[in-house]
Amino acid sequence: MQDNDTQPPISKAAQTPFITQYLALKADYEDALLFFRMGDFYELFFDDAKKAAAALDIVLTRREQRGETIPMCGVPWHAHESYLARLIRQGFKVAICEQLESPAEAKKRGSKAVVKRDVVRLVTAGTLTEDHLLEAGANNYLVALAEASSSYGLGWLDLSTGEILAEGLQDEELGAALARLDPRELLVSERLLQREALFELWAQWRPVITALPPARFDSRNAEARLKDHYGVADLAAFGSFSRAEVAALGTLIDYAALTQKGSLPHLARPGRTGLASRLAIDAASRRNLELFEAQAGGRKGSLIAAIDCCVTGAGTRLLAQRLAAPLTDRAAIEARLAAVSQLFEASDLRAALRNGLRGLPDLERSLSRLTLGRGGPRDLAAIRTALAGGRQLLNLLSEGAEAEMSGLAERLRRALDGHDGLVERLNRALVDAPPLLARDGGFIREGYSDELDRLRGLHTESKKLIAQLQASYAKTTGITGLKIKHNNVLGYFVEIGANHAERMPDQPFIHRQTMASAVRYATPELADLEREVTSADDKALAIEEQLFADLLSEVSGRAEPIQAAARALAELDVTAGLATLAEQESYVRPSLRDDDSFLITAGRHAVVEQALRGEGRPFVANDCDLSPDSRLWLVTGPNMAGKSTFLRQNALIAILAQTGSFVPAERAEIGVVDRLYSRVGAADDLARGRSTFMVEMVETAAILNQATPKSLVILDEIGRGTATFDGLSIAWASLEQLHEVNRCRALFATHYHELTRLQARLPRMANRSMRVSEYQGEVVFLHEVAAGSADRSYGIHVARLAGLPAAVVARAEEILHQLEAGEQAGALAQLVDDLPLFSAAQRKTEPAEADRLRERLEEIDPDSLTPRAALELIYELVGLR
Repeated sequence: MQDNDTQPPISKAAQTPFITQYLALKADYEDALLFFRMGDFYELFFDDAKKAAAALDIVLTRREQRGETIPMCGVPWHAHESYLARLIRQGFKVAICEQLESPAEAKKRGSKAVVKRDVVRLVTAGTLTEDHLLEAGANNYLVALAEASSSYGLGWLDLSTGEILAEGLQDEELGAALARLDPRELLVSERLLQREALFELWAQWRPVITALPPARFDSRNAEARLKDHYGVADLAAFGSFSRAEVAALGTLIDYAALTQKGSLPHLARPGRTGLASRLAIDAASRRNLELFEAQAGGRKGSLIAAIDCCVTGAGTRLLAQRLAAPLTDRAAIEARLAAVSQLFEASDLRAALRNGLRGLPDLERSLSRLTLGRGGPRDLAAIRTALAGGRQLLNLLSEGAEAEMSGLAERLRRALDGHDGLVERLNRALVDAPPLLARDGGFIREGYSDELDRLRGLHTESKKLIAQLQASYAKTTGITGLKIKHNNVLGYFVEIGANHAERMPDQPFIHRQTMASAVRYATPELADLEREVTSADDKALAIEEQLFADLLSEVSGRAEPIQAAARALAELDVTAGLATLAEQESYVRPSLRDDDSFLITAGRHAVVEQALRGEGRPFVANDCDLSPDSRLWLVTGPNMAGKSTFLRQNALIAILAQTGSFVPAERAEIGVVDRLYSRVGAADDLARGRSTFMVEMVETAAILNQATPKSLVILDEIGRGTATFDGLSIAWASLEQLHEVNRCRALFATHYHELTRLQARLPRMANRSMRVSEYQGEVVFLHEVAAGSADRSYGIHVARLAGLPAAVVARAEEILHQLEAGEQAGALAQLVDDLPLFSAAQRKTEPAEADRLRERLEEIDPDSLTPRAALELIYELVGLR
């Protein structure tokens, strides 16, 4: 966002006290736009004005000052939030500078004194709390990456909910972790940004990176910050954190306090997550599987959009967190599945719970704003409504729970119980529909404060006195149209039509203003009444603000249990939503196992199925059995036959199962997957100088280097981006690596039909093909997976469907017949038959066995062997191979 046409600093001679004040404040926020409050506007000057005017499409004006020109633009104070949202979305940071005194107060310090101003908040993408700046169903993570003791610590904070967590990482794990969190702002040390090994990573996240001095990541200072914030003497109470994790957490606290000018919301106790407890999914696989965003962009067409049946924003956020980080702990997964099963069976109770959840306020975000000092009476009302709703839901759950429901009810009771006293007080204190801001007043219910009721009575009584005065003045003057009115300039005044001015007596009416159609007067009685009313109103507002502070103090004191209640409501929403999804879409509960099984009966693609239903077409379900004897499926078949859909649907079924959701199938038995890799489709990455083929090879390399026997891999068309023999060789070698080295469960789709011959040499590989029917020269894609291999690609048929000119299609068929009839037809097949397996790769697969074989051979003395001993030795060596 650098502007090449940079405005030079204004000369000292042209600097007025006002400009000097602006430049001093701007110097502290060089990388942010400065919203400089001047009356009813936020003004921007110099380069800030140029950037803001272009970004907001508003008029850029100029101000001449002592012979120099100052570019400037402004936005109205009362509507600044919409402009602020647009700037943040475009990647700007905005420093909000407010007036700390009125012009009248400034004049008391001297006739030329400048109104005191200071920055009260730095608004950045990762530190938002306002609902209109946030997406209801998505977390807004501020992420910090720190390094200490040759390892990394990643911390993340959602200032709008108070969630704060950390984990330790190695270099190769950084990309997947950032992809999982999808940070809105990433804090990185300037020193780390210079590390060449991480340049590729920074290139992906550069738009959201905020560089900070290395001193901000000092682990000792970070530990002190954390202890001070949480009021503890030792962080061990929160868990065992590495120095890098402490540095990341401390940096988050420090940066949040810096941007909020010292104020912080209530933050949950920092937690630590472990990589071993989550299904690892790298950034490329997340994109390929379209978990949160479709390839075309946007949420529509993604997995989250297909499965999200939540009725609250907090529920959708929790569902997204679970989908981003599926579990690998079988007991924890089963606990989630059991809860979904309970509500799946209890359909009437589930419907009642969802009706109760629907429309509940966002408890987490209201609490965060209140404890940050940015909330108002409406947020207090949200706390009241949400906690009261939680009590009603708990009652529903308890009353409707049968024996098998007791576990779910008990877990929720611990979080949702115990808030009745606070709810009762908020009910007594707050009106049904309070205003947004405390300074607006009128939010305390009648009967809560005797003194407030008395002052409000004076205000009500004053209206009666005004009505009596108006009637008296009309009778005295004989002017029936006489009215008593009020505005902020004149206060209370008497107004008559201009044609009656000559009839007004001099006493007690004092002329104040003449207009074209009316004349206005003041009276001593009205002046006395105004002082009394104004005094009563000011005192009433002061009492309301004090009562608001008292209520806020009680809510802040109960912040931790309120946060627990918010999490419980979100969990209930997710559980009920997944049960509803299972019922609506005919999903089944998966069976999780500790072995390496993967048996899916009549599996379906969650997203594609819904899309086809919208078009009135059925989805063709398919089985998949990656049992140990056939853990690698080689899938052949023409384009448009459904290979990619089949591959993706099985990966998505595994993700859904380990998220704790029912799955789109008739039956699913899944051995828990530790890592999931998907390389289905690729595109150029021109920003980093990568061709489509290079992207494909980088993603494939990551899979072959990291997949374990517990992993699930789906690969589509490896090697198609280069020459035929090169591509076939790469695909061939990749198949061998998956089979012999990685030994993982894998689906490998290809157009290289020659690879199907490898089934004879790779015992745990099975050939599968997409069924196609031909009738009277027409080809019908059945989208069914069958045993065996495809005998042709039907590429020319697909080309005809795509609209290639008839002459081109006819010529292609002619060339194809010639190739099939010529020597080329057998060349590749002969190659597959003759070329030996990569024995070097096989030898590397089992170094321990190879060493034992070598040691045994060195022990043999051939001259001393009898024929019988030699025979036994042969059997022994065969066992060691």
